[in-house]
Amino acid sequence: MIRKALCAGLALTLALALAACGGEPAASPTPDSGNFITFTRENFPRLDGSTATAPLAQAVAAVLLGESEEAVADLIDFSRTTQSYRELMAGNADLLIAAEPNAAVFDEMEAAGFKIEMEPVAMDALVFLVNADNPVDSLTLDELRGIYTGEISNWSEVGGDDLKIIPFQRNAESGSQVLMEKLVMDGTEMMAPPEGYMLGSMGDLMDAVKQYDNSANALGYSVYYYAHDMQMADGLKLLQIDGVAPNAETIGSGEYPFLNPYFVAIDAAEPEDSLTRVLYDWLLGPEGQQLVAMQGYVAVEGAQSSASS
Repeated sequence: MIRKALCAGLALTLALALAACGGEPAASPTPDSGNFITFTRENFPRLDGSTATAPLAQAVAAVLLGESEEAVADLIDFSRTTQSYRELMAGNADLLIAAEPNAAVFDEMEAAGFKIEMEPVAMDALVFLVNADNPVDSLTLDELRGIYTGEISNWSEVGGDDLKIIPFQRNAESGSQVLMEKLVMDGTEMMAPPEGYMLGSMGDLMDAVKQYDNSANALGYSVYYYAHDMQMADGLKLLQIDGVAPNAETIGSGEYPFLNPYFVAIDAAEPEDSLTRVLYDWLLGPEGQQLVAMQGYVAVEGAQSSASS
């Protein structure tokens, strides 16, 4: 009962804040004054996660603390996907908003006896990018696998110009690399990237695809939100996959093939009435999902907090 009352208080607090920002939040029950929640910088849960979810975390902090997103930027210093799970396990973070980590992390958690609680909070997609001047608009799944195994090495083999394909990759622990190996390669081994073809950040990858050798022969991958909503893909083109373009509609409907959720995750031993667990539940409920959508992510329809189950 305490947990549900706290959630109600949080819902009202955030409903009022969202309304002040121009949103139209769903109606929330009015809690009694004893259950009304006030977040401060001192009690605010320590957040961590993926690069692409940092803007969502910043929006959550701004709404909860009643500050601008610029003012709360100092609270959001994400260590990227896989490392963020290690930070949670080590007790250096309270709540993650992150993509799925490298599978080795779950083995590390099991060995350490650490139990995690995690649920999908938003949907995203793995997208492929080329220079805007590249005439190729679409690739098939088989063509992508062929490129990243080295079987296809020239754009003319997939309907483009007679240019060598430069296929950039991400480092093994990045969220987009985890998605690439899971959703595209699906057990097929990727070729070892030539020196300089493996990049440590999504921004570096996009810059390389835009500018490599002053030509349009590079190929790379990222997640949709980072490429589109964070406006990092200027000068680039998002490729269709099997004729389906990545956008909010095809991601939300499931038509686009390379889909993956972002998760909200906490230590499973987190106390039932802690602010961390209340925030976890709220993000999975209707008001939290509204904030997810307002920030340009694809909300997980029908997501419910464990408090309501």
